[in-house]
Amino acid sequence: MLREPVMETIADQHAFNRRRWQELRDDPIFAAHDFRVETDRFGQALLMSTPPSFEHGGYQLDIGTILRQHLPNGFTVTECPVSTSEGVKGADVIWISSARKRRALRGGLLEMAPEICVEVLSPSNTREEMTEKKRLYFEGGAKEVWFCDLTGRMHFYLHTAPDQPSISALCPGFPRRL
Repeated sequence: MLREPVMETIADQHAFNRRRWQELRDDPIFAAHDFRVETDRFGQALLMSTPPSFEHGGYQLDIGTILRQHLPNGFTVTECPVSTSEGVKGADVIWISSARKRRALRGGLLEMAPEICVEVLSPSNTREEMTEKKRLYFEGGAKEVWFCDLTGRMHFYLHTAPDQPSISALCPGFPRRL
């Protein structure tokens, strides 16, 4: 019978995620390729895929640029690893305050979700997958989770009403369409 790691607390899961993430980063097979990797809560590498499409990358850049313009007193990062109760998830774009970054950044990944997590949707994403990522980011402390759909339309969700589309409270000037 295989022995699965037993995670007593979220701190245990974060420590496990950090160790596993470092192993994956140090693995020459993963280092030699431009894979996009996430893990499940057991540390199994998932979602290895080719780099995103031209449009996907363009939306990431646009979102990051606008976030930097509107929220200069923090950090905007693309392809950011976030430790969650269900493993390491890769947010397409994040914005994190300096104070939260100091508390959250450990071993190259965030052990607390940034204030804003953005997912740029791909044709292969399912509603269930995106609902789960939104739940995990909010569970990890995100204040807002945004989705950019295939047409560049933005959908903003706040931790106070995670199932009700809204406008951003942290970045109210962000456009509704890119």
